[in-house]
Amino acid sequence: MTDPSYSFLRDEPVIVSAGAAIFDEALHGQAVPLTVVDWAPPRFADSAHIASVTSDPRRHAANQQALDRVLTARSELVDVRPASEALGLKPGQFLHAGPPITWDRASGPMRGALIGAMIFEGLAANAEDAERALAGDNVELDSCHHHDAVGPMAGVISPSMWVFELRDPVHGGTAYCSLNEGLGKVLRYGAYGPEVIDRLTWMSTVLGPALQTAVRAAKTVDCATILAQMLQMGDEGHNRNRAGTLMLLRDLLPHLVASGVPARDLAEVCRFVGGNDHFFLNLVMPTAKLAMDAGRGVPGSSLVVAMARNGTDFGIQCSGTGDQWFTGPANKPEGLFLGQYGPDDANPDIGDSAITETIGVGGFSMATAPAIVRLVGGDVNFALTTSRKMYEITLGEHPMYSIPILEFRGIPCGIDALAVARTGILPQINTGMAGALAGTGQVGAGLVTPPEKCFTDAVAALAAARPSTA
Repeated sequence: MTDPSYSFLRDEPVIVSAGAAIFDEALHGQAVPLTVVDWAPPRFADSAHIASVTSDPRRHAANQQALDRVLTARSELVDVRPASEALGLKPGQFLHAGPPITWDRASGPMRGALIGAMIFEGLAANAEDAERALAGDNVELDSCHHHDAVGPMAGVISPSMWVFELRDPVHGGTAYCSLNEGLGKVLRYGAYGPEVIDRLTWMSTVLGPALQTAVRAAKTVDCATILAQMLQMGDEGHNRNRAGTLMLLRDLLPHLVASGVPARDLAEVCRFVGGNDHFFLNLVMPTAKLAMDAGRGVPGSSLVVAMARNGTDFGIQCSGTGDQWFTGPANKPEGLFLGQYGPDDANPDIGDSAITETIGVGGFSMATAPAIVRLVGGDVNFALTTSRKMYEITLGEHPMYSIPILEFRGIPCGIDALAVARTGILPQINTGMAGALAGTGQVGAGLVTPPEKCFTDAVAALAAARPSTA
């Protein structure tokens, strides 16, 4: 027994179990010492693709580089401008939420928002005129994400709408987002009645110019710091933004008062912003986009840099695969409904607001906002469990954004497409629900996850992009 190859026979055998629990139970029943390894086969995606991406020697360094960029990004509101000026949009050009889509595949709320935008721009006298024009060749549609922009729900941005302009002073990025209209019958939920058009007109003639004057006088507003603070005050940054909205108003109010805006307009601006708990959502979204865009373009990285929905498709993008979208059919949220509306009235998931979950707020940070779970149909235990579970599919924790009830642990940040495919844990999103029929508006709020296909296809693309020598 001096041969080293027999050395394992000198010691007591050790049994390691992985996989089916029935083996653990049988050995425990016989009082056999046992080490159990928590392992399960990949829940979805091709095993060969998962093995290829897992063994890619570039992956760990690439993911760390991409994540470091995300974690060090900052966000400052620097201006408020018409989209024609900020984004260069011309009459007949419209941006929308989610991956690219054509009119013939557009969902009800997306169609409703585009119809409303056509009427608002004076390009159509009514819905019938707008639909004919949108089905023709003289209207251009493109994804907000392709223009450094994001938009909640339908996310439609037209040339005359005003947008927030934010910059990342660390990495140099710029991001844009429309101004939030409030809840109920609003354009982003697909409504286009006279009250919607009147509100958009007021936002472009009074609200936008007043905010521009105040922001330019303030020089900058530190939106990253406000996001960090609001997470300590019961907001999760997607469906609850009450503290963030009031902190923004606190920062801008002195400049609004000193701006010379007529008193009646000033009062209406303050009433509109202060009474709209979602107003700061449209600053959380570009703040998240600035950070995730900083993490783009690292070969070999499986970091998810965008999640977005257009009401028909759910799409994701990864750092290591450029601007390629990986899409699947959008799921329908489950939650609570307004008034007489029910599940049959809801459209599938829609909006760029999932960029908040992409960075780790919103559904990922529900533990910090117990009040939100009553809006989206969960409970406090669900919120705590969900936030803890999201750490299993993320690459790190954010040092600036933390969750008090989890001992001020940093939010789960940086979704790893590979980890999602291996664990089967899908990113949790909380969201508003738009009516399936154009013109309806909001019908409720709830919870939803992306389709598995997005991550299956992303892992396949990452495997295909791996150099043969890597």
